[in-house]
Amino acid sequence: MSVLCKIEVVGVRKHGTWTSVEGCRLADSICSSTPTNKGLTMSWPLHRGVSGIRNSGNNNDFWDSQLKDKTEKEDLDRNHPSDPSYLSLRFPFRLFCPDSSPSKYGTTENGFAPDPFSIGSPRSRHKLTVLFLKLSLIVIVILGLTGSFWWTLSISTSSRGLIFNGYRRLQEQLVSDLWDIGELSLGPPRMKEIDFCPEESENHIPCFNVSENLAMGYSDGNEYDRLCGQGSRQSCLVLPPVNYKIPLRWSTGRDVIWVANVKITGQEVFTSGSLTKRMMMLEEQQISFRSASLMFDGVEDYSHQIAEMIGLRNESNFIQAGVRTILDIGCGYGSFGAHLFSKQLLTMCIANYESSGSQVQLTLERGLPAMIGSFNLNQLPYPSLSFDMLHCARCGIDWDKRDGIFLIEVDRVLKPGGYFVWTSPLTNVQSFLRNKEKQKRWNFIRDFAENLCWELLSQQDETVLWKKTGKKNCYNSRKPGSGPPICSKGQDIESPYYRPLQNCIGGTHSRRWLPIEERPTWPSRSNLNKNELALYGLHLEELNEDTANYKTAVRNYWSLLSPLIFSDHPKRPGDEDPSPPYNMLRNVLDMNARYGGLNAALLEAGKSVWVMNVVPRSGPNYLPLILDRGYVGLLHDWCEAFPTYPRTYDMVHAEGLLSLETSQHRRCTMLDVFTEIDRLLRPEGWVIIRDTAPLIGSARVLTTRLKWDARVVEIGSNSDERLLICQKPFLKRQAI
Repeated sequence: MSVLCKIEVVGVRKHGTWTSVEGCRLADSICSSTPTNKGLTMSWPLHRGVSGIRNSGNNNDFWDSQLKDKTEKEDLDRNHPSDPSYLSLRFPFRLFCPDSSPSKYGTTENGFAPDPFSIGSPRSRHKLTVLFLKLSLIVIVILGLTGSFWWTLSISTSSRGLIFNGYRRLQEQLVSDLWDIGELSLGPPRMKEIDFCPEESENHIPCFNVSENLAMGYSDGNEYDRLCGQGSRQSCLVLPPVNYKIPLRWSTGRDVIWVANVKITGQEVFTSGSLTKRMMMLEEQQISFRSASLMFDGVEDYSHQIAEMIGLRNESNFIQAGVRTILDIGCGYGSFGAHLFSKQLLTMCIANYESSGSQVQLTLERGLPAMIGSFNLNQLPYPSLSFDMLHCARCGIDWDKRDGIFLIEVDRVLKPGGYFVWTSPLTNVQSFLRNKEKQKRWNFIRDFAENLCWELLSQQDETVLWKKTGKKNCYNSRKPGSGPPICSKGQDIESPYYRPLQNCIGGTHSRRWLPIEERPTWPSRSNLNKNELALYGLHLEELNEDTANYKTAVRNYWSLLSPLIFSDHPKRPGDEDPSPPYNMLRNVLDMNARYGGLNAALLEAGKSVWVMNVVPRSGPNYLPLILDRGYVGLLHDWCEAFPTYPRTYDMVHAEGLLSLETSQHRRCTMLDVFTEIDRLLRPEGWVIIRDTAPLIGSARVLTTRLKWDARVVEIGSNSDERLLICQKPFLKRQAI
């Protein structure tokens, strides 16, 4: 029987116009084989989302359509009995090419047939939908398990390392978040800007409180010693004096300082009894340590005399004798170290705390190495065998007191073969004839030095020079009971931290015992070989990698800071726009020095700065290595105040310090550390902190409270570290 199936597309919207398209032929050709009336025409309505069949003709067509559906059903049952797959395969085709056959349910009341997208009864459609969803879910689960299995097999060793590093970053982020939560939990007042300290704190040093020490019973000079307690932290910002001025550019600032920047008067300058203290002149608003008068040229003659007593031509030959680092005890105002600085000799000034007219403060204001330290109670924060020479010119220490225990401490920090220079009226032979007491004191010191295995090389006028033995067997060859004993291995701690003074000879158990004349001279000694590094438990590859990293870092630091320091120097309050300074960086405080890599990189780059290398107590101790390389530094706990005056350093550098401190059971917060940095930094000074991104983010928040100008710099696309570069503003106290 010939059957005509006509599909008329009444409306298809295309680009704003309606066009007619050809109908689509069903895959199973049902349309061509199904009987129907000749006059039946199918069409799709124009309204969107609804399909229907428009019926034309008389009512008899309804019965004909039912007869056709019955015949179609019988054919389907015969060809595909109970085959759900057929329906499921046919269903998609019906979505895109609807069947032109009318439904067995007939037309609706409005003349339209039911939706041709429907297959069977509603119950059948529900079952098909559930079946389709189940099959889809099974396929998704199988694909997911398969992909997870192959992904697990494809993880390489390097991938596992990345996962581990990611886990470490999550740990660091957690620590940082907990830190921030602890700060925030204290309430909004903790997040406000930090208040300024009162005026009497302009030159205050925490841990050095004379009145409190006296109240606790300390006397005989011990009240000036260092005593850090829980109440010694400073939670305010120290402002500079009213008339404070930015130090002069280096190296002019080494010889001329502003009077208002230090706590000293002209009367104190001229009544000073120290030889090196008197080598200065007071001018209008300035203190000059240079002059055209011959009477002030004593420092050069004095250092030349010491060189001759050693057997050298002049002080320029100190390096040839193995001398690079000098500890200047009671240094006056640093004139001795300032003169030797030009000879590539590094002199660390150390003196007692003074409430006014401090030697250390003036030395630091000149941009020279200095710190507060005392022989009264505790050992110095240096390892054994640290310095090539110790110098004391009328330093005020009575070396014969307490059975010579101060000389034992000198012996501990002096390298084998090193020199001890002492200038004092007590050593003048002519005074012995008039004062028997002085002769008795001198005889005790001379004999005690001999029992320490020191050789008296020379004595001229008021200056005496000893040389420490380079042979350990000297101590065993002494007469029994003729001197202090050798420390036991348990007593001989290489790097003590303010431990009480010991009445025994230390350093003899150290693997670093090597006479200075057998060491490479400067600057070769800064580059240690493989065998030398083995003494410190370090491999050559580790040191080379550290050196290379810091060389790159120094180049990057200077690239970042040069436009700011030299071209865009900030305007100071009350001043006109200043001309760009030549070099405002005289010194750098490295808060986590590791092997001294920053110091080495700055020297190799030709920067005219010296570095205070600080090794935190909370990390590995490579301070002996740093000092043996010819640098200066000390051991320190950053939860305590650093032993120096406010406004000491031009730049503070800290790489990995925040990570190191967060890994410990901290007794202080990040805010405590940053407040101490602000105290140590001079106005318009710089801070460079390198650490993980989460910790840098926490630190960046604190800089706002400190009133610092700060910016975060990304190091590289593959690095999880960041740089935090800050500048301390020049804030002035209003004059009353």
